[in-house]
Amino acid sequence: MKKKILLTWGSGFIGRNIRESYLSEKYDIVAPTHKEIDFSDTELVDEYFESKQFDIVLHTAVKPSHRAVIDRTDILWTNLRMFENLERNKHRFEKLINFGSWAIYDIAKNNSEVSENDIYKNMGIDEHSFAKYVIQKQIDGIPNFVNLNIFWIFGKYEDYSIRFISNAIAKSLFWLPITLRQNRRFSYLYIDDLMPIIERFIENEQKYKSYNIVPDGYVELHDIAYIISNIAGGTDVKIASDWYWLDYYGSNERLKNEYKDAEFTSINEAILELYSWYKKNLNTIDKKSLLFDK
Repeated sequence: MKKKILLTWGSGFIGRNIRESYLSEKYDIVAPTHKEIDFSDTELVDEYFESKQFDIVLHTAVKPSHRAVIDRTDILWTNLRMFENLERNKHRFEKLINFGSWAIYDIAKNNSEVSENDIYKNMGIDEHSFAKYVIQKQIDGIPNFVNLNIFWIFGKYEDYSIRFISNAIAKSLFWLPITLRQNRRFSYLYIDDLMPIIERFIENEQKYKSYNIVPDGYVELHDIAYIISNIAGGTDVKIASDWYWLDYYGSNERLKNEYKDAEFTSINEAILELYSWYKKNLNTIDKKSLLFDK
C-alpha cells in the first residue's frame, strides 16, 4: 500500500511542486487547503487528527516574513503554534519532516559554508530566525522528527515579483533590464532536485536531526544574471554595487555522507529549464509587477 502523507500548505511554492511531482504517484498525499484547516488553530488541528492516521507529515507551512509580506504580525507565534499543534498529535503519524531554512543560522550574520554544527552558535533576534531556532531545539528531542535546512530554492510557481532568478527570467522575457543591488553568494537549490531528497527522507531513517539541503559550493548573483542574459539573447544587466554583501551558503557534507547518490542539476541547466517554462507560460506573468523592485 502507498504511504499516506499529510502535506501542510500544499498550495505554496514547495507544496505545489510536491503535488505535481512523481511523489504524488508514489504516495497518497493529502494536502488540505487553508480554508479546510488552519494549522495554527489548536482546536481545529486536534479535531482534524481525531479520525485520521498518517505515515508521514511534510510540514512546509510557514507564515513568511519576506519583504513582500503585508502582514508581519505574529510571525513567531504562528510558526511555533503550527509546529506545536502537529507535535501534540505525533501519535497520529510515524515521522515528521520539517522544512526549515537558512534562517536558523541567523539572517543577520554572514553565513559562509555553514554546517549543521554551527546551528546554535547564533540566535537570531528577528522572529523568523528565532522560530527556526526554537523549532530545531524541539526537533532535537522528538523521535522521528527531522529538520531540512533549505537555503535558497527556485523553480516554477515561486513569486517572480521578488525571487531573484524567476524575477530576472521574467524581466528578460519582456526585454527589461535585470537588476541587482549588490553581488552575493548563495546556495541555490533547483526545486526538481528536492523531490528525490524528500523521497530518501521518507523511506529511510536518519542519523541526525538536521540537514542542510544545498547543492555543492555556491553561485553568485552576478553570474546568475549573466547566465539569464545570455539565454535571453543579451538582456541588459544593471548592478548597483560591485561589493559583496552577506553570504548565505552552506555545506552539504552531512547530506552527501548519508546519501552518497544525491545529485544536483547544474545552475545553467536548471535556469534554462525554468526559462523555457516561463516562456511557455508568458501570458501568466504580470509585466507591471516587474517594473519596480520590491
